[in-house]
Amino acid sequence: MKTPRPSTYASRNERRRLVAGVAAVAMAVPLLSLPAAGIAHDHERRQRSDHDEARRALLSGKVLSLRQVLDIVAREYPGEPVEVEFEHDDGMYRYELKLLQASGRIIKMKVDASSGKIISVKARDKEDDD
Repeated sequence: MKTPRPSTYASRNERRRLVAGVAAVAMAVPLLSLPAAGIAHDHERRQRSDHDEARRALLSGKVLSLRQVLDIVAREYPGEPVEVEFEHDDGMYRYELKLLQASGRIIKMKVDASSGKIISVKARDKEDDD
């Protein structure tokens, strides 16, 4: 009767351990991502809700379109919009904008979404970041 060589046993045992380790990791990875997936899902749901609210406000004539607001703002503060948020706080609709000007300056502002009136402006020059 032939006896397997000791190196063959070691190889089989190592393979079994490797397979068991890979299986354990494969089962653990989805479990680790559950909380993050839940947070991402809530964020997406809130964004959809915000988008729906903005759309309803626009269609009902309560607010100006983003294009109209950007045209109003550009008269005084030319620049490219790099971030836009639509908010409804304390019964007031407003756009929060970040504009990047040609000089590299970033302008953050709040604009009344109903009238297009600029509520507040904060400017940050490029060298402020350095």
